[in-house]
Amino acid sequence: MSDIKEKVMHGVFLLAAITSILSLIVIVVFIFSNGLPMMIDYGVFDFIFGTTWNRTTFGIFPMIIGSILVTVGAVIIGVPVGVLTAIFMAEFCPPKLYKFLKPAVNLMAGIPSIIYGFFALRIIVPWVRDTFGGAGNSMLAAILLLGIMILPTVISLSESAIRSVPRSYYSGSVALGASPERSIFFVLVPAAKSGIFSSIVLGVGRAIGETMAVVMVAGNQPIMPQGLTKGVRTLTTNIVMEMAYASGQHRDALVATGVVLFVFVMVINGVFLYVKNKGDK
Repeated sequence: MSDIKEKVMHGVFLLAAITSILSLIVIVVFIFSNGLPMMIDYGVFDFIFGTTWNRTTFGIFPMIIGSILVTVGAVIIGVPVGVLTAIFMAEFCPPKLYKFLKPAVNLMAGIPSIIYGFFALRIIVPWVRDTFGGAGNSMLAAILLLGIMILPTVISLSESAIRSVPRSYYSGSVALGASPERSIFFVLVPAAKSGIFSSIVLGVGRAIGETMAVVMVAGNQPIMPQGLTKGVRTLTTNIVMEMAYASGQHRDALVATGVVLFVFVMVINGVFLYVKNKGDK
């Protein structure tokens, strides 16, 4: 009976793995089969490096630059705050405070994107407008919003990585004369760098792929970014804003934008993976 159960569960797990792989293959085939022909017909160089976007001219370079700038800004804000918060929760947080802080972080991860967008629209956008000028709907507002949105991912995974390091590392460092703070920052954190790095990768993926919240605060002008207080449009918002009424070549151009976004994410993940593997050696 135990052998039968083992074979059944083996089949279930195998089916789940095959389903996941097939789903990814179907998505890739659909995106590339619909997007690549348009890029080839229009001109790959003109499509990727063109700076004008309307219903007849399709240049997505402003959206590529906008996506890069917004993502980098969100990482600069969110990653240090997230990692330091994870260190505090894992090593310094009082138990009573931890009982409140941990569920709060988990709750942040479950809040829908549109709620974050409403929050930013009512709080961040007016603050940016009153403090720095401009309309408020801007690249800076999008950066601050995404910096907040990636926090739950970075905090949770970084904390788990730090807690997974054997306590003997910390005890040995303290026994050799290092202070508790030095032991944490120079022994535990470096030992957990693989997990922390993975949390950063997932945070970057969240920032790149976020759409609805960014639509509400970014300004969404399809032009080259002109400053932190000016509007910006990302690749994801470009697709969601125009897909509802697009048709013909316009619709194909939006699908091709998805191809560029897919490749963009794969390149970033590949670079992060290379750096991570190189650091582990």
